Amino acid sequence: MFIEKIILRAAGGSLAAIISLAAQPLNAQTSSESERLQKLERAVDLLEKRNAELQSEINSLKARQAAVVPEGKMKTKIISEGKTYVEKVVEEKPPIYVQPRGSEIKLVLGGFIQVNFEDGDVLAFQGNFGQTALKDRFRLRRARINLTGDFAEQFDFKVEGDFEQSDGISSSRTDFSATDIFINWHQFPAAQIKIGQWKAPFGLEQTTPDTSLYTIERTLPTGAITPERQIGVQLWGKPFTNVWPDQKDLLTYYAGIFNGNGRNINNNDNNNFMYVGRLESTLFKDVFGKGSFLKLGGDVLNSRDDKGVNISQSGNLLVNADGSLSPFTLPGADERTAWSVDAWLKVGPFDLIGEYLQEKVNGRTVNGVPPGFANFTTDGFYVTGGYFLIPRKLQVVVQWQDLNPGQKGDDGLYSILGGLNYYIHGDDLKLMVNYLHTWSDFRQANPEFGQDQFDQVLGRVQVMF
Repeated sequence: MFIEKIILRAAGGSLAAIISLAAQPLNAQTSSESERLQKLERAVDLLEKRNAELQSEINSLKARQAAVVPEGKMKTKIISEGKTYVEKVVEEKPPIYVQPRGSEIKLVLGGFIQVNFEDGDVLAFQGNFGQTALKDRFRLRRARINLTGDFAEQFDFKVEGDFEQSDGISSSRTDFSATDIFINWHQFPAAQIKIGQWKAPFGLEQTTPDTSLYTIERTLPTGAITPERQIGVQLWGKPFTNVWPDQKDLLTYYAGIFNGNGRNINNNDNNNFMYVGRLESTLFKDVFGKGSFLKLGGDVLNSRDDKGVNISQSGNLLVNADGSLSPFTLPGADERTAWSVDAWLKVGPFDLIGEYLQEKVNGRTVNGVPPGFANFTTDGFYVTGGYFLIPRKLQVVVQWQDLNPGQKGDDGLYSILGGLNYYIHGDDLKLMVNYLHTWSDFRQANPEFGQDQFDQVLGRVQVMF
């Protein structure tokens, strides 16, 4: 503070003067020792007197400063001994911090952004051509923020929302809504209980995180058949975690009960539920080098739905008159039974992933009202291969996918994909580009509806934080 500086300056001057006064007679030739002691005593008395005056001046200046500077002012002007002093008062601000309301032992804030460039016959591989064709565009594909946490009481949770879910096709998707909101009790790794909203455990590609996929979009069979996010409860776990820790991933099971009519819909469409089960087994890990594995999986699903439920919530399934596809909203009640099998082999820089899915949709007559559609069976598969040309940096991807909607006879769609992924900083910062060529069996059999082959280019920038 400036007051201490003034006092030190003044005290320094007085002390120098006193010492000078005392030193002069001491340096002179005196006749007796007593005479020098008397002069030192007078110097000490003078110093004590000056110190008392300075202390009085300090108290006076502090009182004047408090009166001159109101709280919150930034500058103070003080006049002392004919001199004006201006000092800037720096107010110390408390740090900004977030304090958990509960007893969480861990909170993590994160999210990611995916921006697409789509050109050519946009998303034709998903059946978007003819009457459901999309135009060339830049697309904010996903913009999500999430909060995850752990409680000391053996609970974990996740809250996630997406700022951009409008896909240009389904009017039920809004520009912001919840994706995952759940609580999971994990005290016993072999028997965990999860409740809330998340992806129902059906399909390898569907349950793989969006940020970890080797292709920009999921395949048509995955979008048409898998149930995507649902509200419900699930029992799941790894039975070997405690009895065989080194092989805890040898078996993982999931058994869930859900409303069955989609995300962010709290009202069930009827008094029936969707039942979903999945088994996964990692047969080996790190056998053919660090990071290598072979994982097998299988899924089952059963659901009884009423009129108005969209049974292809993350893709297209309904075959239109011109052979294009759109989301399948039931015109009447149905019962669905689906199953799938999948495998993922990873050895060094090489990945091979495959999945086959099938779903039977049978109409139900409810209160004398017929279903309004014929029974059909949909099936499809995909095979994806990936290879790192530059380890952990540049990856080439090829894929073959096929879907038979099973509604208009020869109505199959199949595509071939070639792509490159450049990992600037792993999945945290990634560039992707895909080229797809698609064939339509229906269009080939019915040329009056137009072209039966389609080409498209997709690009993506992904940032995770």
